[in-house]
Amino acid sequence: MTQSINTVEECDTSCPGTTADLDAIKAELIDDHAAVQFADWFKAFSDPTRVKIISALLKRELCVHDLTVLLEMGQSAISHQLRYLRNLRIVKRRKVGKTVYYSLDDAHIEQIFLQTLQHTNHG
Repeated sequence: MTQSINTVEECDTSCPGTTADLDAIKAELIDDHAAVQFADWFKAFSDPTRVKIISALLKRELCVHDLTVLLEMGQSAISHQLRYLRNLRIVKRRKVGKTVYYSLDDAHIEQIFLQTLQHTNHG
């Protein structure tokens, strides 16, 4: 039987704080709206299916059918995830006739994804 130990990270009651200029730091903090957008953006990477979609799109632009074959999932499930990613501007689409092609929205997505993957594999 394992025992769960909860440790709380707190300063000692006698801690006077640092010598940092907290007012200056507070003035430069990310605002509430941007913090929510930032958190929502990272939520997109919390789903393994979306991570696999992004991983596939790192290689090349793909149509929805290609992604259904690669991920062995139904088209409606893939389309749902793509819509979620598109709303966050992580992927973009291009329509040719009845075929919809998806690619990463910009190079920042690739850089963030690859750096996160590198960090994950670092351990």
